[in-house]
Formats: sequence, C-alpha cells, structure tokens
Amino acid sequence: MKKQTTILLVLFFGFVSGLNAQIKSGPMLGYSEMREVLLWVQTEKADFVKFSYWDKETPAVKYYTEEIQTNKDNAYVAKLIADQVLPGKKYGYEVWINKKPVKAVNTQEFQTQTLWQYRFDPPAFKFALGSCTYTNEERFDRPGNPYGKSTSIFTKISEQKPNFMVWGGDNIYLREVDWNTKTGINHRYSEFKKVKELQPLWANVHHYAIWDDHEFGPNDSDRSFFGKNMTLAAFKNFWGNPNYIFENEGITGTFSWEDCQFFLMDDRYFRAPNDLVDSTKDYFGEKQLNWLIDALSASAAPFKFVINGGQVVNEAAVSENMATYPVERKKLFDKLTENKISGVIFVSGDRHHTNLQKLERNGTYPLYDLTISPLTSSAGKPAEIELKGNTIIKGTELYNSQAFSIMEVSGKRTDRVLKINVFDGNGEKKWDYTINAKDLRAK
Repeated sequence: MKKQTTILLVLFFGFVSGLNAQIKSGPMLGYSEMREVLLWVQTEKADFVKFSYWDKETPAVKYYTEEIQTNKDNAYVAKLIADQVLPGKKYGYEVWINKKPVKAVNTQEFQTQTLWQYRFDPPAFKFALGSCTYTNEERFDRPGNPYGKSTSIFTKISEQKPNFMVWGGDNIYLREVDWNTKTGINHRYSEFKKVKELQPLWANVHHYAIWDDHEFGPNDSDRSFFGKNMTLAAFKNFWGNPNYIFENEGITGTFSWEDCQFFLMDDRYFRAPNDLVDSTKDYFGEKQLNWLIDALSASAAPFKFVINGGQVVNEAAVSENMATYPVERKKLFDKLTENKISGVIFVSGDRHHTNLQKLERNGTYPLYDLTISPLTSSAGKPAEIELKGNTIIKGTELYNSQAFSIMEVSGKRTDRVLKINVFDGNGEKKWDYTINAKDLRAK
C-alpha cells in the first residue's frame, strides 16, 4: 500500500509539474544560416529547456539542442542553437520543458538558407519590415488615450508568410518606470514578447532587429545615457541576431539572406547629444562609420540594405534625421561615391509615418530611403518643411496610419529586382514600387 501511495504521489507531482511547465512567450526564430539556426523561448519560471527538431522530409529522425535551465537573472530566456541542419531545408521543431515536449499552439517550422553559389541563381525571397511597437500597459502608461493601437497588424504580417522580418527600432517603448533598472527593462521586453498576435509570427518567421531611442533609453537618448549597457544586455537577450561587431558596444551587426546583405546600424550608442554645439558631432561615430564603409565595399550583394533607426536620405534637418548631423552625413555620402559602392538602400523607422525618399546624386545612382512606421504606435505625418521638399516620391505616402512592408527580391543573379510593397494595419495594400539592381550600379 505504501509503495502504491508513493507511486501515486510521484505521478501526481509529475502531472502538476507538467501543468506548471509554461511558456511565457515564443518560441521565436532568430537568425538562420546554412548550418545552424537560433531558437528562442521564454518560460514563466526556472525550467530546464531544450528543442527537438526534424527535417520535414524525414520526420522520424529527431535532433536535439543542448539543454539549459532558465533563470530569473535573464528573465527566464533560453537561446539555443540547432546545429545539425543542412542548407535549403525546412524543419519542424518542438519545445521541451522539464524533459517533456510542450504541445505547440501554432505551427512551428524554421528554414535554413540555400547553398546556391556556383550552382544556380539565388532563390527569390521576401521579408517583412516594421518599426515603432507600443504595447499598452495602463498602470504604467501616461494618462489619456492609449498610445498603442491594434496588435492585429501582426496577424496580417504573418499572413504574408515572409521568410524573415527585420525590426527597425522602437520595438518597445521603455517608460519612466522602466529605464533605470534591469527589472523594468526586462518587464517591458516581456510584455512586448508575450503579445498574443505575435506568437504565430515568432514561431514561423526568422527575426532580426536594431534598436532606436525607446529601447535604448529615454526619448531621444544618446551615448550619455548611463543605463545603455543594461539595455544592451537586454536587447541581446531578447533578440536572436547572429553577431555584434563591437561586442560590448552597441548592437551593430550584419547578416545575409541568399545574395543580399543587411547592415544593422546603431544610431544611439555612439551618438552625440542632439543639442551639442559641434558641427562635427558623432551620429554613427567614426568607428562604426568606418566599419560600414569597409563592409559595404567588401560586399558583392546586388542590394545592400542599411537598416537604421532614423532617416538618412531626408534632407530636412528636423526630428532626429541624420541631416541634423550634416558633417557625418556628408562624409557617408562622399565615401559611398569615392569607393563606387553599388546597391545601397536605406531603411528607417522612427517617424510614425511611411514614405519612400529618393536623393539624386551627380554622376552616380540615386539613394533611396524607405521609412516604414508605425506598427502599433500612434501615427502622424511629416513636418511641413519635409512635405515641401523634393525627396519624397509622390504616391508612396502613408500618413496617420499603421503600416508594414513586404519586400520581395527576385530575378536572375545578374538581374535582381526589388519590389517594395506597403500595407496598412488592416493588411490592405496601399502602394508598391520596383527598383532594379542594375539601376543602382556605381559609376
């Protein structure tokens, strides 16, 4: 009888333990390469976590990541590597908590990139873009109308089935209650990551991110912010980027998808204060700017996407555009011309409106800057001086509206084409614009 009671107690507590083995947010896909993929999940408490995964063509053969225990210090986040994968494959995967698989709520699949070089033309692919995500939490928000709008936009992005998504900054909004402590910063990220409509997107689309002022620190914050190393640690913990160029300084990084390269820029960590009286003041800073020019020069990509929190091409010295740092902006443009760097396209967020800007340059190709914003934050429109300028391409405006973009890259290796598609928060397509790589060749 005593033995039976013991067995029943073990089964009971095992059952209770299974009930308590909860996922707080995710699973989420981080970077994808040919030979490894980063998998991410956040648990409610300290648990042992691992992932199993399998080639969709041979599902009976299971592979496993290592197992780790989540802990309070890093907000119960697990980041694990699937390293028994092959190029150009699709895999199913499963989260295991405390030795038991967790039943998937959403379809859970990831992909590896294709080994196309020296074999065939690079595959077509598409990716999502967005910025400015405010997650309401009434007790900590400012009084009045909620600043955050509908999160159903994430369902609309999922329905487009992009291969990956690039988050263009202001992905969370730290409040006064948040930015001075690790506790507050982790709480704000956790509130964002657990949004219901985001879970299918996390589970099936690979994610890359930069930051802007609102996850770096207070509004319009710069290198003087005392807590920047706390927010840097949180950024690295909650995202799955493949690299950080300067290790413990900022979030600068790069990745490639098929034949295109993406340059993830940091416009905060090295940035001089906006009001500093110094015409040569740092925007990216010398070290980061030099790296960018070197990396762009070394890249053979037909499209080189420079992802930045603030607008670069816009000539109006308003808000936090790079035009308010004119010496460094001129240096960037001069270096692009001197080094005959082809294929550069800027992508920005921050401004809570959407448009495509085009800056003509003497003797070489024009520079484009797609501003795509906001995802869930309140929307607005440019300043009058910007509307009177000549860089906004007519017909690409989307003001006072939530928005996201789906970028499609297709065509033969020597004749790649980019199609920019812009959608509102309801998933209605508002405009598209096509750019040929051959039209972005330096002269």
